[in-house]
Formats: sequence, C-alpha cells, structure tokens
Amino acid sequence: MRKSRFTEEQIVGILQEYAAGAKVSELCRKHGMSNATLYKWKAKYGGMTVSELRRLKDLEAENAELKRLLADAMLDNAGLKGLLAKNS
Repeated sequence: MRKSRFTEEQIVGILQEYAAGAKVSELCRKHGMSNATLYKWKAKYGGMTVSELRRLKDLEAENAELKRLLADAMLDNAGLKGLLAKNS
C-alpha cells in the first residue's frame, strides 16, 4: 500500500477548509493535489476528526496484515494437502 504524501492532520485540515466554503480548484492548487483526491477524501473521511482518521488507518493496516497472514496459512494448508494426496 502506497504511503500518502499527506498526514492525517493535513487531510482533516483540507476537508475543513472545503467545508468552510473554499473553492475546490483553489484548494487543490494550494495543496498540490487533484480534484479527484479531494472528492475521494470527502467521501471516505468526511466529518472525521484526526483521532478517528488515525484509528481508521491503523485498523486498515491491521486488516491488510491479517489478510496476508490468512493467505499464507491457506497456501501452506493447500501445499500440505497436496503432499498428503501424493503420499496416499
């Protein structure tokens, strides 16, 4: 997963500027990002505080690690079943 150029505080700050009425084009030019990024953040993080956003990112990272561990375990399991089938 690619690391964001923006910290949680910056994302929340940009979204608060947008909520305060700043124009999208001005915000994007000021912070060096695309309009799509702003709208994606708004859909995903709209209304969150910095602590909630940090917690969400931590949970997403933990979930990704657990998915990797499960995939590794399933591969090992399939390999062992294949070996058992050959020996029988």
